[in-house]
Amino acid sequence: MAKFTHLKSKVIVIPNRNIDTDQIIPARFLKVTDKNGLGEALFSDWRYNSDGSVKPDFVLNQQQNQDAKIILAGDNFGCGSSREHAPWALTAWGINAVISTSFADIFRNNALKNALLPIVVNKDIHQSLFELVAQSPDSELSINLASQTLTIPRSTAVTFPIDSFAKNCLLTGVDQLGYILSHESLIEAYESTC
Repeated sequence: MAKFTHLKSKVIVIPNRNIDTDQIIPARFLKVTDKNGLGEALFSDWRYNSDGSVKPDFVLNQQQNQDAKIILAGDNFGCGSSREHAPWALTAWGINAVISTSFADIFRNNALKNALLPIVVNKDIHQSLFELVAQSPDSELSINLASQTLTIPRSTAVTFPIDSFAKNCLLTGVDQLGYILSHESLIEAYESTC
């Protein structure tokens, strides 16, 4: 897992409320056990017509959003089932952070375990972000995980909450198993006393 320290990026706006994990990655793509190719299936039913052709008006299909790493989403992002494939698909497409007023607990936990940063902001900041991107679509936001700050152009930095263990894992670039393995010598020393 790559270290997550600082990110500066344009923003993809998907204002829909209650985006569930089946909309993020439809169930028909859940037969895989790895992340390969899941980026192409991200928001598949919104990105493609029934014949497989691209819907040019969907934000992920627009050229100006191809390098964006942040999604600004409506309230309650990631609700629905517990599929880990949802953060897999987002990161496989190139998304590193999602900003919303709230996240489903299971999605938030899965995201943090897969190098996807869910950032919770209050309703006023949320609304001001939508207004900023509507007025200046090329605006970039900066995220500093160490200080837990989101810096907004023409504004001040706002702080966001994050679980301290998840923050440490993201900053050091390890998942939970990697964290345990980093303490292998301590584990072996303990086991030798048993």
